[in-house]
Amino acid sequence: MSSHEWKNIGPLESIPRSSARRLCLQQAGRPIAVFRTRDDEVFALIDECPHKRGPLSEGIISGKTVTCPLHNWVIAMDSGEAVAPDEGRVGSIPLRLVDGDIHVYLPELVVEAVA
Repeated sequence: MSSHEWKNIGPLESIPRSSARRLCLQQAGRPIAVFRTRDDEVFALIDECPHKRGPLSEGIISGKTVTCPLHNWVIAMDSGEAVAPDEGRVGSIPLRLVDGDIHVYLPELVVEAVA
């Protein structure tokens, strides 16, 4: 993963604990949500529930899961998998913390120079 493919989206402290932020950035034309748990773990997912595309960024965070606000589907934030009995998966986005800032991996935003 090239360092040019990581986008700094700001400090961890800009997202309150047990909360999420929807990014203006998109992955494959779909919105991204970044979640911060009560224990300061951070996850990024496509901001669409696999059921009816509800905005996961508006859901309730509990531990490492988020509950969709539309139909109460529970999604594991570390894998993007729906919790049984529901089935489905939402895309997860790699991220990392660098000196207190959150960086998300967005390779298609990279513009390569033409020689």
